[in-house]
Amino acid sequence: MVDFDAAILPGVKQPLEVRRARIAKLKRGDVLVRIMASGLCHTDLEVIEGSLAYPMPIILGHEGAGVVESVGEGVTAVKAGDHVVCSWNPHCGHCFYCERDQPILCEPFTFNQPRGHLLDGTSRLTCEAGKGHHFSVVSKVHHFSVVSSHAQYAVVPQSGAIAVPKEIPFDRACLIGCGVMTGVGAAVRLARVEAGTSVAVIGCGAVGLNALQGARLANAGTIIAIDRAKGRQNLARVFGADLTTGEPADEVVAFVKQHTGGRGADYVFEAAGSADGFRLAAEIVRPGGQLVFLGKVNVNQDVAFRWGALMGEKRITRSSYGGARPRRDFPWLARAYLDGKLKLDELITARLPLARINEGFAAMRRGEGIRTVVLPWS
Repeated sequence: MVDFDAAILPGVKQPLEVRRARIAKLKRGDVLVRIMASGLCHTDLEVIEGSLAYPMPIILGHEGAGVVESVGEGVTAVKAGDHVVCSWNPHCGHCFYCERDQPILCEPFTFNQPRGHLLDGTSRLTCEAGKGHHFSVVSKVHHFSVVSSHAQYAVVPQSGAIAVPKEIPFDRACLIGCGVMTGVGAAVRLARVEAGTSVAVIGCGAVGLNALQGARLANAGTIIAIDRAKGRQNLARVFGADLTTGEPADEVVAFVKQHTGGRGADYVFEAAGSADGFRLAAEIVRPGGQLVFLGKVNVNQDVAFRWGALMGEKRITRSSYGGARPRRDFPWLARAYLDGKLKLDELITARLPLARINEGFAAMRRGEGIRTVVLPWS
């Protein structure tokens, strides 16, 4: 049994409350992680605002890094004392999709995760019923993305606890678990950008910036960053962009074609998450090129395209995790950072204690910063 502080969301559009939570007992395959750093992601905000529906109360957070405290029966992938990054896409390894090497679609994950449960369909979490209460009055708490890292401890399946080198600081390591993997992976693992080719990235938030540096790692020839904000255009150059542009859309299309032989970019990554961004992406990818949608809008929102923009044998893929294979990719990304090949420090714009987590989400609403990292033990 472990009692700990956690930032709990009691309901939609309510502030997170730091309460005492409890994990009573580990089950087979469980890994208990002492969370040392947790990144605030826009997906968390979607749950807070109600545009992404989850059961309440819930502990948010899915970019977590820490130290393995203990493990349940049958765990062989990690041991107590290992430094780990949590993966928000643990998988069973034997369902229809896992057997076809599509772990992002793992059936126990896609069924149980939206219900706020671990892969076995249950929660390990309880909490104080409210301010001033103790564990004589308890409430079930739901997991988020099978991680729930905005807390001092998290319990995850062993497929969601990925050992990384102990040399990488936790506040940098946690970023690998979502934004970095999604962006870099989209370029290197999913699209497999070829050396010397042209790449355009729409939206220079955390995922877009990492798509840029994924293109740089792949030795792309011309890398174009597209964002309305001048500050993010400047930051995009730090992460590997050769050229930057903003709006309006028709001028962006002309700019991209001007720098790609009149054809459009070989690879386009949409990371803004807007209908306008999706439409623009289809206009600037060349015939026969690769278009990857990384951003997202409300699942019930319609997005319209000019049909001609989709023609010309363009290949279109929607990706949530950049083709991640966490046991392969998380250590690779950590080593790339340690070797000076991957930028992580520059992504962090604020570090906050758990008690100030609502300040981080308020800044996100205002469009400020790239990544705020919560340090639960500070």
